[in-house]
Amino acid sequence: MSIIKPHILAMSAYKPPLEGRNPKAYTLLDFNERTVPVSQPIVDALQAFIGDGRLQQYPAYGDIVERLADYAGVNTHQVMITNGSDQGIDLIFRAVAKANAEAIIPGPSFAMYRQCANVEAMQIIEPEYTKEQGYPLLEVLAAITPNTAIIVISNPNNPCGTLVTNAVVEQLAIAAPQAAILVDECYYEYSGQSSAALLSKPDCSNIFITRTFSKTWGIPSLRFGYILANNVYVDALCNIRGPYDINQLAIVAANAALDNPEYTEQYVSEVMHTAKPQFEAWLSNNSIGYWPSQANYVWAFFDDASAMDEHLKQNNILVRAKVLKGNTGLRITIGTVAQTKNLISVCEQFLKLNA
Repeated sequence: MSIIKPHILAMSAYKPPLEGRNPKAYTLLDFNERTVPVSQPIVDALQAFIGDGRLQQYPAYGDIVERLADYAGVNTHQVMITNGSDQGIDLIFRAVAKANAEAIIPGPSFAMYRQCANVEAMQIIEPEYTKEQGYPLLEVLAAITPNTAIIVISNPNNPCGTLVTNAVVEQLAIAAPQAAILVDECYYEYSGQSSAALLSKPDCSNIFITRTFSKTWGIPSLRFGYILANNVYVDALCNIRGPYDINQLAIVAANAALDNPEYTEQYVSEVMHTAKPQFEAWLSNNSIGYWPSQANYVWAFFDDASAMDEHLKQNNILVRAKVLKGNTGLRITIGTVAQTKNLISVCEQFLKLNA
Protein backbone atom coordinates (compact mmCIF):
# COMPACT_ATOMS: atom_id res chain seq x y z
CA MET A 1 0.00 0.00 0.00
CA SER A 2 1.45 3.36 -1.02
CA ILE A 3 1.64 6.26 1.39
CA ILE A 4 1.26 8.63 -1.60
CA LYS A 5 -2.22 9.82 -2.57
CA PRO A 6 -3.57 7.56 -5.35
CA HIS A 7 -4.36 10.42 -7.74
CA ILE A 8 -0.76 11.67 -7.43
CA LEU A 9 0.58 8.22 -8.30
CA ALA A 10 -1.69 8.11 -11.34
CA MET A 11 -0.41 11.42 -12.69
CA SER A 12 2.41 12.03 -15.16
CA ALA A 13 5.14 14.55 -14.46
CA TYR A 14 5.29 17.73 -16.52
CA LYS A 15 8.47 17.17 -18.51
CA PRO A 16 9.28 19.88 -21.06
CA PRO A 17 11.62 18.58 -23.80
CA LEU A 18 14.81 20.11 -22.45
CA GLU A 19 17.30 17.52 -23.67
CA GLY A 20 19.75 18.68 -26.31
CA ARG A 21 18.84 22.37 -26.12
CA ASN A 22 22.37 23.63 -26.67
CA PRO A 23 22.29 27.39 -27.35
CA LYS A 24 25.75 27.19 -28.91
CA ALA A 25 24.54 24.64 -31.45
CA TYR A 26 20.97 25.81 -32.10
CA THR A 27 18.86 28.92 -32.41
CA LEU A 28 16.32 28.18 -29.68
CA LEU A 29 12.88 29.12 -30.96
CA ASP A 30 11.06 26.43 -29.00
CA PHE A 31 10.45 27.79 -25.47
CA ASN A 32 9.41 31.41 -26.14
CA GLU A 33 12.54 32.64 -24.40
CA ARG A 34 14.44 35.80 -25.11
CA THR A 35 16.71 34.74 -27.99
CA VAL A 36 19.71 36.93 -27.11
CA PRO A 37 21.60 37.30 -23.81
CA VAL A 38 20.55 39.63 -21.02
CA SER A 39 21.96 43.14 -20.77
CA GLN A 40 25.42 43.77 -19.37
CA PRO A 41 24.08 45.60 -16.29
CA ILE A 42 22.37 42.37 -15.18
CA VAL A 43 25.59 40.40 -15.64
CA ASP A 44 27.55 43.06 -13.78
CA ALA A 45 25.08 43.13 -10.89
CA LEU A 46 25.17 39.35 -10.50
CA GLN A 47 28.95 39.23 -10.61
CA ALA A 48 29.20 42.06 -8.08
CA PHE A 49 26.87 40.31 -5.67
CA ILE A 50 28.72 37.00 -5.94
CA GLY A 51 32.01 38.80 -5.37
CA ASP A 52 30.65 40.58 -2.30
CA GLY A 53 30.82 37.47 -0.10
CA ARG A 54 27.12 37.24 0.73
CA LEU A 55 26.04 33.88 -0.69
CA GLN A 56 26.15 32.37 2.81
CA GLN A 57 23.33 34.69 3.94
CA TYR A 58 19.58 34.19 3.65
CA PRO A 59 17.88 36.35 1.02
CA ALA A 60 17.02 39.95 1.87
CA TYR A 61 14.48 41.25 -0.62
CA GLY A 62 14.74 44.99 -0.01
CA ASP A 63 12.27 47.15 -1.92
CA ILE A 64 11.58 44.80 -4.83
CA VAL A 65 7.87 44.57 -3.99
CA GLU A 66 7.57 48.35 -4.01
CA ARG A 67 9.38 48.54 -7.34
CA LEU A 68 7.11 45.93 -8.89
CA ALA A 69 4.02 47.70 -7.58
CA ASP A 70 5.20 50.91 -9.22
CA TYR A 71 5.94 49.05 -12.47
CA ALA A 72 2.52 47.34 -12.49
CA GLY A 73 0.59 50.41 -11.35
CA VAL A 74 -0.90 48.80 -8.24
CA ASN A 75 -0.69 49.16 -4.46
CA THR A 76 2.34 47.63 -2.74
CA HIS A 77 0.06 45.37 -0.69
CA GLN A 78 -1.29 43.88 -3.92
CA VAL A 79 2.08 42.37 -4.92
CA MET A 80 3.70 39.10 -3.92
CA ILE A 81 6.99 37.81 -5.33
CA THR A 82 7.28 34.16 -6.36
CA ASN A 83 9.78 31.58 -7.57
CA GLY A 84 8.87 32.08 -11.21
CA SER A 85 5.26 32.51 -12.27
CA ASP A 86 4.89 28.71 -12.06
CA GLN A 87 4.99 28.96 -8.28
CA GLY A 88 2.42 31.73 -8.38
CA ILE A 89 0.08 29.57 -10.45
CA ASP A 90 0.62 26.61 -8.13
CA LEU A 91 -0.04 28.69 -4.99
CA ILE A 92 -3.32 30.01 -6.37
CA PHE A 93 -4.57 26.52 -7.28
CA ARG A 94 -3.54 25.18 -3.88
CA ALA A 95 -5.25 28.04 -2.06
CA VAL A 96 -8.65 27.73 -3.76
CA ALA A 97 -9.03 23.96 -4.27
CA LYS A 98 -11.75 22.51 -2.04
CA ALA A 99 -13.61 19.21 -2.03
CA ASN A 100 -15.29 18.60 -5.42
CA ALA A 101 -13.62 21.72 -6.82
CA GLU A 102 -13.77 22.35 -10.56
CA ALA A 103 -11.23 24.16 -12.72
CA ILE A 104 -12.18 25.67 -16.07
CA ILE A 105 -9.03 25.63 -18.20
CA PRO A 106 -9.64 26.46 -21.88
CA GLY A 107 -7.26 24.57 -24.14
CA PRO A 108 -4.95 24.00 -25.69
CA SER A 109 -2.89 25.96 -23.20
CA PHE A 110 0.10 25.94 -20.85
CA ALA A 111 0.48 22.49 -19.30
CA MET A 112 1.19 23.87 -15.82
CA TYR A 113 -2.50 24.72 -15.27
CA ARG A 114 -3.63 21.13 -15.70
CA GLN A 115 -0.69 19.90 -13.64
CA CYS A 116 -1.67 22.10 -10.70
CA ALA A 117 -5.33 21.16 -10.99
CA ASN A 118 -4.50 17.46 -11.11
CA VAL A 119 -2.28 17.71 -8.03
CA GLU A 120 -5.30 19.08 -6.14
CA ALA A 121 -7.58 16.38 -7.62
CA MET A 122 -9.79 19.01 -9.23
CA GLN A 123 -12.25 18.19 -12.00
CA ILE A 124 -11.03 19.91 -15.17
CA ILE A 125 -13.43 21.41 -17.72
CA GLU A 126 -11.62 22.29 -20.94
CA PRO A 127 -13.54 24.34 -23.51
CA GLU A 128 -11.52 24.84 -26.70
CA TYR A 129 -10.03 27.93 -28.26
CA THR A 130 -10.81 28.40 -31.93
CA LYS A 131 -9.01 30.47 -34.51
CA GLU A 132 -12.24 32.23 -35.41
CA GLN A 133 -13.66 32.95 -31.94
CA GLY A 134 -10.54 32.93 -29.78
CA TYR A 135 -11.24 32.46 -26.07
CA PRO A 136 -14.35 30.24 -25.71
CA LEU A 137 -16.25 32.73 -23.55
CA LEU A 138 -19.75 31.32 -24.03
CA GLU A 139 -18.59 27.79 -23.23
CA VAL A 140 -16.73 29.01 -20.13
CA LEU A 141 -19.78 30.91 -18.88
CA ALA A 142 -21.96 27.85 -19.46
CA ALA A 143 -19.51 25.67 -17.52
CA ILE A 144 -19.60 27.75 -14.33
CA THR A 145 -21.18 25.95 -11.35
CA PRO A 146 -21.15 26.51 -7.57
CA ASN A 147 -18.14 24.14 -7.52
CA THR A 148 -16.10 26.26 -9.93
CA ALA A 149 -13.01 27.20 -7.93
CA ILE A 150 -10.82 28.68 -10.65
CA ILE A 151 -11.11 29.93 -14.23
CA VAL A 152 -7.93 30.32 -16.25
CA ILE A 153 -7.27 33.10 -18.74
CA SER A 154 -3.82 32.69 -20.28
CA ASN A 155 -3.35 36.16 -21.69
CA PRO A 156 -2.05 35.89 -24.38
CA ASN A 157 -2.61 32.17 -24.57
CA ASN A 158 0.19 29.71 -25.24
CA PRO A 159 0.41 28.26 -27.92
CA CYS A 160 -2.02 30.27 -30.01
CA GLY A 161 -1.23 33.83 -28.85
CA THR A 162 -4.90 34.79 -28.39
CA LEU A 163 -5.56 37.86 -26.23
CA VAL A 164 -8.64 38.36 -24.03
CA THR A 165 -10.00 41.85 -23.39
CA ASN A 166 -10.40 43.31 -19.91
CA ALA A 167 -14.14 43.46 -20.54
CA VAL A 168 -14.19 39.66 -20.79
CA VAL A 169 -11.99 39.28 -17.71
CA GLU A 170 -14.37 41.48 -15.74
CA GLN A 171 -17.41 39.61 -17.11
CA LEU A 172 -15.99 36.31 -15.83
CA ALA A 173 -15.08 37.81 -12.45
CA ILE A 174 -18.69 38.94 -12.01
CA ALA A 175 -20.14 35.67 -13.34
CA ALA A 176 -18.14 33.52 -10.91
CA PRO A 177 -17.63 35.52 -7.70
CA GLN A 178 -16.91 32.30 -5.79
CA ALA A 179 -13.97 31.46 -8.07
CA ALA A 180 -10.47 32.74 -8.62
CA ILE A 181 -10.01 34.28 -12.06
CA LEU A 182 -6.40 33.45 -12.89
CA VAL A 183 -5.04 35.84 -15.52
CA ASP A 184 -1.61 34.64 -16.57
CA GLU A 185 0.27 37.64 -18.00
CA CYS A 186 3.47 35.76 -18.67
CA TYR A 187 3.83 37.65 -21.98
CA TYR A 188 2.60 41.02 -20.71
CA GLU A 189 5.49 43.06 -22.10
CA TYR A 190 4.79 41.70 -25.59
CA SER A 191 1.01 42.16 -25.55
CA GLY A 192 1.05 45.49 -23.73
CA GLN A 193 -2.29 44.64 -22.11
CA SER A 194 -2.85 44.03 -18.41
CA SER A 195 -5.84 43.43 -16.16
CA ALA A 196 -4.07 45.12 -13.24
CA ALA A 197 -6.42 48.13 -13.33
CA LEU A 198 -9.37 45.81 -12.65
CA LEU A 199 -8.02 44.98 -9.20
CA SER A 200 -9.35 48.29 -7.90
CA LYS A 201 -12.94 47.39 -8.86
CA PRO A 202 -15.07 45.90 -6.05
CA ASP A 203 -16.59 43.27 -8.34
CA CYS A 204 -13.14 42.13 -9.49
CA SER A 205 -11.58 41.28 -6.13
CA ASN A 206 -11.38 37.62 -7.21
CA ILE A 207 -8.85 38.32 -9.99
CA PHE A 208 -5.31 36.95 -9.59
CA ILE A 209 -2.62 38.01 -12.07
CA THR A 210 0.65 36.13 -12.51
CA ARG A 211 3.72 37.55 -14.24
CA THR A 212 7.31 36.52 -14.80
CA PHE A 213 10.79 37.80 -15.55
CA SER A 214 11.44 34.72 -17.70
CA LYS A 215 10.18 35.75 -21.13
CA THR A 216 11.00 39.37 -21.96
CA TRP A 217 13.46 40.15 -19.18
CA GLY A 218 15.44 37.02 -20.04
CA ILE A 219 16.18 35.37 -16.67
CA PRO A 220 14.16 32.11 -16.66
CA SER A 221 17.13 30.26 -15.17
CA LEU A 222 16.87 32.39 -12.02
CA ARG A 223 13.12 31.81 -11.53
CA PHE A 224 11.50 35.11 -10.63
CA GLY A 225 7.86 36.08 -10.91
CA TYR A 226 5.11 37.86 -9.03
CA ILE A 227 1.39 37.86 -8.29
CA LEU A 228 -0.93 40.87 -8.41
CA ALA A 229 -4.11 40.42 -6.36
CA ASN A 230 -6.37 41.80 -3.67
CA ASN A 231 -4.27 42.51 -0.57
CA VAL A 232 -6.30 40.07 1.56
CA TYR A 233 -5.54 37.27 -0.90
CA VAL A 234 -1.89 38.26 -1.15
CA ASP A 235 -1.62 37.90 2.64
CA ALA A 236 -3.31 34.50 2.42
CA LEU A 237 -0.97 33.28 -0.32
CA CYS A 238 2.01 34.38 1.77
CA ASN A 239 0.78 31.88 4.37
CA ILE A 240 1.56 29.13 1.84
CA ARG A 241 4.75 30.43 0.24
CA GLY A 242 7.94 29.98 2.21
CA PRO A 243 9.81 33.07 3.49
CA TYR A 244 12.90 32.36 1.37
CA ASP A 245 11.43 30.70 -1.72
CA ILE A 246 12.90 33.34 -4.05
CA ASN A 247 16.66 33.23 -4.36
CA GLN A 248 18.76 36.34 -3.87
CA LEU A 249 20.36 36.24 -7.32
CA ALA A 250 16.88 36.53 -8.86
CA ILE A 251 16.28 39.69 -6.84
CA VAL A 252 19.63 41.14 -7.87
CA ALA A 253 18.91 40.45 -11.54
CA ALA A 254 15.34 41.77 -11.36
CA ASN A 255 16.50 45.01 -9.77
CA ALA A 256 19.16 45.45 -12.45
CA ALA A 257 16.55 44.75 -15.13
CA LEU A 258 14.18 47.35 -13.71
CA ASP A 259 17.07 49.82 -13.50
CA ASN A 260 17.79 49.29 -17.19
CA PRO A 261 14.47 48.67 -18.98
CA GLU A 262 15.74 49.96 -22.34
CA TYR A 263 17.22 46.62 -23.41
CA THR A 264 13.87 44.91 -22.88
CA GLU A 265 11.89 47.68 -24.56
CA GLN A 266 14.18 47.63 -27.60
CA TYR A 267 14.05 43.85 -27.88
CA VAL A 268 10.25 43.77 -27.54
CA SER A 269 9.91 46.46 -30.19
CA GLU A 270 12.16 44.58 -32.62
CA VAL A 271 10.27 41.33 -32.09
CA MET A 272 6.72 42.68 -32.17
CA HIS A 273 6.99 45.52 -34.68
CA THR A 274 9.54 44.20 -37.17
CA ALA A 275 10.48 40.52 -36.88
CA LYS A 276 7.03 39.03 -36.21
CA PRO A 277 5.27 41.00 -38.96
CA GLN A 278 7.99 39.86 -41.37
CA PHE A 279 7.45 36.20 -40.51
CA GLU A 280 3.66 36.51 -40.57
CA ALA A 281 3.86 38.18 -44.00
CA TRP A 282 6.02 35.33 -45.26
CA LEU A 283 3.53 32.77 -43.95
CA SER A 284 0.64 34.61 -45.60
CA ASN A 285 2.50 34.97 -48.91
CA ASN A 286 3.07 31.21 -48.93
CA SER A 287 -0.51 30.34 -47.94
CA ILE A 288 0.61 28.78 -44.67
CA GLY A 289 -2.04 29.00 -41.99
CA TYR A 290 -1.29 30.49 -38.59
CA TRP A 291 -3.13 31.91 -35.59
CA PRO A 292 -3.01 35.67 -35.02
CA SER A 293 -0.74 36.18 -32.02
CA GLN A 294 -0.25 38.98 -29.53
CA ALA A 295 2.91 37.43 -28.10
CA ASN A 296 6.45 36.61 -29.23
CA TYR A 297 5.51 33.40 -31.03
CA VAL A 298 3.43 32.19 -33.95
CA TRP A 299 1.57 28.88 -34.19
CA ALA A 300 1.98 27.90 -37.84
CA PHE A 301 0.44 24.95 -39.69
CA PHE A 302 2.61 23.61 -42.50
CA ASP A 303 1.39 20.85 -44.82
CA ASP A 304 3.95 18.49 -43.30
CA ALA A 305 4.75 19.84 -39.85
CA SER A 306 6.90 16.88 -38.82
CA ALA A 307 9.09 17.17 -41.92
CA MET A 308 9.44 20.94 -41.48
CA ASP A 309 10.29 20.43 -37.80
CA GLU A 310 13.04 17.99 -38.74
CA HIS A 311 14.32 20.26 -41.53
CA LEU A 312 14.60 23.17 -39.10
CA LYS A 313 16.42 20.99 -36.59
CA GLN A 314 18.86 19.83 -39.26
CA ASN A 315 19.53 23.50 -39.91
CA ASN A 316 20.15 24.22 -36.22
CA ILE A 317 16.78 25.75 -35.38
CA LEU A 318 14.57 24.28 -32.66
CA VAL A 319 10.80 24.91 -32.58
CA ARG A 320 7.96 23.25 -30.63
CA ALA A 321 5.25 21.04 -32.07
CA LYS A 322 1.78 21.57 -30.58
CA VAL A 323 -1.28 19.50 -31.51
CA LEU A 324 -4.86 20.72 -31.98
CA LYS A 325 -7.51 18.06 -32.71
CA GLY A 326 -4.93 15.79 -34.30
CA ASN A 327 -3.50 18.59 -36.43
CA THR A 328 0.10 19.48 -35.58
CA GLY A 329 1.27 23.06 -35.73
CA LEU A 330 4.72 24.42 -35.00
CA ARG A 331 4.88 27.04 -32.28
CA ILE A 332 7.77 29.21 -33.36
CA THR A 333 9.34 31.80 -31.08
CA ILE A 334 10.14 35.07 -32.83
CA GLY A 335 13.58 36.48 -32.11
CA THR A 336 15.61 39.24 -33.66
CA VAL A 337 15.26 40.43 -37.25
CA ALA A 338 18.48 38.61 -38.19
CA GLN A 339 17.26 35.36 -36.61
CA THR A 340 13.90 35.72 -38.34
CA LYS A 341 15.52 36.27 -41.73
CA ASN A 342 17.49 33.09 -41.22
CA LEU A 343 14.32 31.25 -40.13
CA ILE A 344 12.52 32.37 -43.29
CA SER A 345 15.47 31.34 -45.45
CA VAL A 346 15.55 27.85 -43.95
CA CYS A 347 11.76 27.50 -44.33
CA GLU A 348 12.02 28.56 -47.98
CA GLN A 349 14.64 25.88 -48.57
CA PHE A 350 12.17 23.30 -47.31
CA LEU A 351 9.37 24.56 -49.56
CA LYS A 352 11.63 24.48 -52.62
CA LEU A 353 12.84 20.98 -51.82
CA ASN A 354 9.25 19.79 -51.46
CA ALA A 355 7.65 21.74 -54.33
